[in-house]
Amino acid sequence: MYTDINFKTKKQLKDAIAQGRKLTYYQPGPFGGSAPQDGTISLEGPHYPALHTWYARAEVKDGYIIKVMR
Repeated sequence: MYTDINFKTKKQLKDAIAQGRKLTYYQPGPFGGSAPQDGTISLEGPHYPALHTWYARAEVKDGYIIKVMR
């Protein structure tokens, strides 16, 4: 899955969460629309067509990323 903001590094994502920003996410392609609203998701970035240079597991609640676990 991708975050709605195209973060170039995982640190940028973590910093945005630490600042209290409300970040959303989505599943691109033919599998889109099936992203869970609550639970744990896997993220990758930056967005295609750039090569993915970071991956993360994140906790989500009510459709927002609340914590990056690794």
